[in-house]
Amino acid sequence: MNSIKKQIPQDGINGLKENVKSDILSGFLVFLLALPLSLGIAKASDFPPATGVLTAMIGGLFVSFFAGSRLTIKGPAAGLITVCAGAVAEMGGGSNGWHLACAAIVVTGVIQFILSKFKIGSIGDFFPHSVVHGMLAAIGILIFAKQFPILLGVDPKLTKGLSPLELYTHIPNFISHANGLVTTIGLFSLLLLFLIPNLGKFGKKIPVPLLIIFLAVPIAMINDFNKLPPHVLVKIGDFWGNISFGNADFSYIGKFVFWKYVFMFLFVNTIESLLTVKAIDNQDTYKRKSDYNKDLAAIGLGNTLSGLLGGLPMISEVARSSANVGYGGKTRWSNFFHGIFLLVAMLVMIPLIEWIPNAALAAMLIFVAYRLASPKEFIGTYKIGVEQLIIFLITIILTILEDLLIGVAAGILVKMIFHIARGVKINNLFWSKFSMEENDEILDIYIEKSAVFSNILSFKNKLNRIPEGKDIRIHYKNATFIDHSFQEFIHQFIAEYEETGGKVSILETEEFRRYSKHEMSAMKHLR
Repeated sequence: MNSIKKQIPQDGINGLKENVKSDILSGFLVFLLALPLSLGIAKASDFPPATGVLTAMIGGLFVSFFAGSRLTIKGPAAGLITVCAGAVAEMGGGSNGWHLACAAIVVTGVIQFILSKFKIGSIGDFFPHSVVHGMLAAIGILIFAKQFPILLGVDPKLTKGLSPLELYTHIPNFISHANGLVTTIGLFSLLLLFLIPNLGKFGKKIPVPLLIIFLAVPIAMINDFNKLPPHVLVKIGDFWGNISFGNADFSYIGKFVFWKYVFMFLFVNTIESLLTVKAIDNQDTYKRKSDYNKDLAAIGLGNTLSGLLGGLPMISEVARSSANVGYGGKTRWSNFFHGIFLLVAMLVMIPLIEWIPNAALAAMLIFVAYRLASPKEFIGTYKIGVEQLIIFLITIILTILEDLLIGVAAGILVKMIFHIARGVKINNLFWSKFSMEENDEILDIYIEKSAVFSNILSFKNKLNRIPEGKDIRIHYKNATFIDHSFQEFIHQFIAEYEETGGKVSILETEEFRRYSKHEMSAMKHLR
């Protein structure tokens, strides 16, 4: 353990001097992924395409200095596409809707910063895994519905005003109106995205989005795509002329629709970002622990600035952050350098970027959508328990039919109903019952009554105050019910605590009956 600690990269200027080569290289490789994805996410969100790059630039050049995590890449995320597009549409559409949505993003950022001061960074532990995964799967299904016509080069007039379900029912019509060459580019791009990462270690090192751009741009040039309808190619226009602190329009601040989207931005942005930070900490070779509240404050500052200038909401984005770890990024400077390269691109590459076919960007987003809603997500949820699949599906269905907040609220409500039906007392839903006994270096923790997703936070507050290096024994003999989310939380705690030199063991699990064969399924005491 000590040898690992000695190798931990320094932070700040010393970290820059120590790791400049690895962080520049990783930042450049992440930039190659971020540029096309940022354009595609912005366009799919009904924001001007270049605002996606603006958001990623702010995430790198500004937020990296305040972030509480070392390896996460800040920028626009596919998970917020449906919220952004919904905000633009419900607040008037077009340029007016964009400016009003920017104001909602500014307010979201301010609230995030305030919440960070109240130590709300642990809120991600409250939401059950089946609801979070259902939310992300629903977003994937919605992304596919919107991007499939773009993949085919279909005229946007054919999709205008269609609901997500109607977009699916109109697929035969979209296929009949497809542009042959544009569709070929889209499908070939999709094939590369699915095929290349499965070619072993070599395939995993190839930045597939960049490869797609390198292939698609020459094809567009050779075939004079600039003579096709405007929707076929990316359009950036006067990027620098459109950046202004006046881009956020607060005239809807007194209306319900404004606050509806503030809370939707706040919920998805905060939860997805915090979950990403947690996931990337697990991938960090040096096992550094991020400061969730500091990172939430940094995201809040970034969202405030991004919204004021006309950009999208940003998060700690999981795919680019994972790539940063894989490419050898060591410190927050890799995020900064990815922002530098995006800045350079906007200074000298705009004419070239405007030759990118939108079908290529749509393919990248459809690939993201597939990962969010892949069959393995459904199968994996079912294996944990039938009730988990029901919660997962209800979250998906109501998110698609209504909106994200209703879908998530319904998922949480159904989860609580299942718990109550299995004997959890209502007064135990939000407050955990446990006791601690300490003897020399041994700390015994006795879980009492029910331990479920909704009372994790009160339990976590106690665990966070336990000194390093203890021998902890968690006893389940006095518990009546342990749900899946609580078990995931405990196993995460064990992994993190044992990295500090401590030891954690769970006792008396044999006295419980699990609701499925999965090792993390909900379980009830046999008595």
